[in-house]
Amino acid sequence: MNVPQIKYGKKLTYYDHIYNFFATLSGLTIFNFEFARQLFIPPMEIAEIKKHMYELGVKTLGIVSITGFIIGLVLTMQSQPVMQRFGATDFLPAMVSISVVRELGPVITALIFAGRVSSGIGAELGSMRVTEQIDAMEVSAINPFKYLVITRVIATTMILPLLTIYVIIIALLGGFLAIILSDSMSLQYYLNSVGDALQFGDFIPGVAKTFVFGYIVGIVGAYKGYTAEGGTEGVGRASTTAVVLSSLLILIFDMILVKITLWLWPTLG
Repeated sequence: MNVPQIKYGKKLTYYDHIYNFFATLSGLTIFNFEFARQLFIPPMEIAEIKKHMYELGVKTLGIVSITGFIIGLVLTMQSQPVMQRFGATDFLPAMVSISVVRELGPVITALIFAGRVSSGIGAELGSMRVTEQIDAMEVSAINPFKYLVITRVIATTMILPLLTIYVIIIALLGGFLAIILSDSMSLQYYLNSVGDALQFGDFIPGVAKTFVFGYIVGIVGAYKGYTAEGGTEGVGRASTTAVVLSSLLILIFDMILVKITLWLWPTLG
């Protein structure tokens, strides 16, 4: 499942970096096929999935709460002077809510989640790999891929949409706070404006794509950790590259999914 890469012990050339990049993509593709092959093979390890969902969700709740609140607050504060210049402050709640629900909420949450979770999975599985704990599980007739990888990937895939919905709500509250600090808009008017601006179709694409983002975070972190080598240095490298690669893939797939969304729901454009 791991395509050989050029070692980092020497100074790498430009072509070495290109080779390592495509080797990583090839290895990750093979890793995805292995995930799909073993996904429905019993046992399902439901208890492990629940444990990881709880741990990943609770431990990430604090940072995404702060991030979501700041997103709504700063977006509103930055947009308010522009809207006042054109006499369109009444449309400020609608603009903030649509921006947060469609794009900012899902993407920023996914990037924060990648920084917090993907690196943790990479470091945890990387430590188990270099200390030969994964090899010991294989000798003990335990399927380490099923127990370590699939449970974590399912957990990240399921928990990120829930975190995204939570962040959207917090961001809208942050936007309201920014408005009342400089304007006399009532909460009822703000909620009515948000409700009139948003449609159910706005939530579906924004939340649905976070299932893809959650899968990316889990599979990249698991791949980097599961295939780590080179002792403690390799563990650190696996943790760092997991964050970089998962964040990059999130942005790339976001661009693709937005295009697909506009194709399926032309009215959202």
